[in-house]
Amino acid sequence: MMEIKQIRLEKNGFYTIVFTEGQEVQVSEDLLVKYRLLKGSEITAELFETLKASAGYQIGLQMAYNYVSYQLRSEKEMYQYLKKKEVTTKDAKEIIERLKELNLVDDQVYAESYIRTQIRMGDKGPYVLSQNLKQKGIDPLIIEQALYLYTIDDQQAIAIKVAEKSWRKNQNKSYQENLQKIRATLMQKGFGSEVIQLALDELSFEKDEEAEENALFIEGAKLLRRHQRLDRSKRIQKIKNQLYQKGFSLDQIQHFIDEEVIEDE
Repeated sequence: MMEIKQIRLEKNGFYTIVFTEGQEVQVSEDLLVKYRLLKGSEITAELFETLKASAGYQIGLQMAYNYVSYQLRSEKEMYQYLKKKEVTTKDAKEIIERLKELNLVDDQVYAESYIRTQIRMGDKGPYVLSQNLKQKGIDPLIIEQALYLYTIDDQQAIAIKVAEKSWRKNQNKSYQENLQKIRATLMQKGFGSEVIQLALDELSFEKDEEAEENALFIEGAKLLRRHQRLDRSKRIQKIKNQLYQKGFSLDQIQHFIDEEVIEDE
C-alpha cells in the first residue's frame, strides 16, 4: 500500500499527489473524487499505476479544452498541438476522439466556418482557400463541399475589390502593364480565369492618356539613368525594348525617345 503524504493544487488546475515513498502523480479533480484520494489515505500499487496511466490523457484533455476555447481547430491542428505538448500518440488519438464526440472538433464545421470568414473578411480566391485548408489537414471532399458556400457572385465581388486596389497601387505603370499586374494579382490570390474576366469586365478600366504619359516619363527616366553608360544606339534600343515590355505603345515610346533621349544628347 502507498500512503498519500500531500495533495497540492497546481496552476494548471490539476492536483499533484505526493506519496510518503517519494513518488508523485498529477491527476484531475474527477479522478481525485472518483477514487476518494485524501491526505493520509492509502492506495494499492495497482491503483497508482492506473492513476499514472490516466494522468497523461486527463492533462492532455484539459489542454485540448483550453486550445479549442479560443477558436475552432482542425483535427490536424489539435494533434500537432498535443504532440508539441508531449502528449503520447495513444492519448492524443483518444483525446481527439473524445473532442469529436463532444462536437468540439469537427473538420466539416471548421472548413465551412473558415470559408464564411474569408468571404466576409478576406481577399483570397477559392484555389488559395482550398490549399490553406489542405495544409490544415482537411479532407479534399470536405473542402469541396465547403467551397460551395463561396459562390461566383461572392468571388466576383471580392475580386473586384482586389482589382481596384491593385489598379490604384500601380497608377505609375502603363495601362497594359497595370492590367497585367491586376490579372497576376488575382491569379496569385486564387481566383479562376472566369472570375478574373468578370471582374475586369465589370470595372472596365479606361486608359488615362495623361496618366499614361506620366507613367512613360517615370519609367523612361529610370531607364535613361540605368543605361547612361551605353553608347547611343544601344541605349536607345534598350530603352525601346524595355518600355515596350512594360506595355507602352511604339508611338509613345518613339515620342519619348525624340523628346527626352535625343534632346538629352
